[in-house]
Amino acid sequence: PQRPEWKLISQQQFATKSTENAIYWYRPSQHKRALSPIDRSSSGHYSDTEYIYGLYSINRNSLMKVLIIEDEKPAAKRITKLVKALDTNIEIVDIIDAVEDAVSWFNNYPMPDLVFMDIQLADGLSFDIFKGVQVTCPVIFTTAYDEYALEAFKVNSIDYLLKPIEEKALQKAWDKFQLLRKSSNSDIQGLLESFKSMNEQKKYKERFLVKKGDGYKYIKIDKIAYFYSEDGLTFIKTFEKERYIIDEKMNQLELGLHPRHYFRINRKLIISDQAVKDIVNYFNNRLKLELNPSFDKEVIVSRERVVAFKAWLQD
Repeated sequence: PQRPEWKLISQQQFATKSTENAIYWYRPSQHKRALSPIDRSSSGHYSDTEYIYGLYSINRNSLMKVLIIEDEKPAAKRITKLVKALDTNIEIVDIIDAVEDAVSWFNNYPMPDLVFMDIQLADGLSFDIFKGVQVTCPVIFTTAYDEYALEAFKVNSIDYLLKPIEEKALQKAWDKFQLLRKSSNSDIQGLLESFKSMNEQKKYKERFLVKKGDGYKYIKIDKIAYFYSEDGLTFIKTFEKERYIIDEKMNQLELGLHPRHYFRINRKLIISDQAVKDIVNYFNNRLKLELNPSFDKEVIVSRERVVAFKAWLQD
């Protein structure tokens, strides 16, 4: 280095962090010192794409960009640590904790090489991300529940890890991703499309068995206007204005219903496309619906689901 404070020190003695505008060299117990773009260019040792860490040269363009979508901070911290341990050429580009923020991120930043995606986020299921934006990179899903496996492979999933994530399972998923990266671009897209084709093979609910008086009857799916939860119970409302209690919970229902015909607009309501009578703008970037048959409370599309809801209506 041309300046005395830039003396060569082995990489192991330093913690480093890079951004587009600065490189930070510092001992963990000391304050950070940022080298500005002017410092880099005048040093003769720095450029926009290549940085020298002691005796090590790292080309940022060669780093594998990994995005993490996880709403629990301890889980996000753990997966970040585990992922970084897989390969020295990994860069965690961001950590997102909500469906709405993830859709915005994909719309505003280049596609990463890989996404680790928790399924149950604070504002809904991460599958809603795919309804609001096109995700073309491979995805490794993480979840504490195994009930979402089939749904995960409808999109760009290459693996499905159950929490708490085991290092061996993560390594196996990473090896699968590495094999995928070695394929040509057309091979990658073909493989991802083959995962998506499972959507066509999956069988969705066609009828529900409900209790009526001392007996039972079944309700065909095309007779159901919407599903809703109330006081811990789940109800069916038919187009004929009949109401029945069913055993399924809302999360189970969302996965068992055909996504072309039913959409979960908030935590308490899943509606049929045939039940939408009117749509008006509502405050805080939400939508207000009028359903047929009518619902006895305001029907609001939650803000984080508005983009996906509009895309669903146009599908």
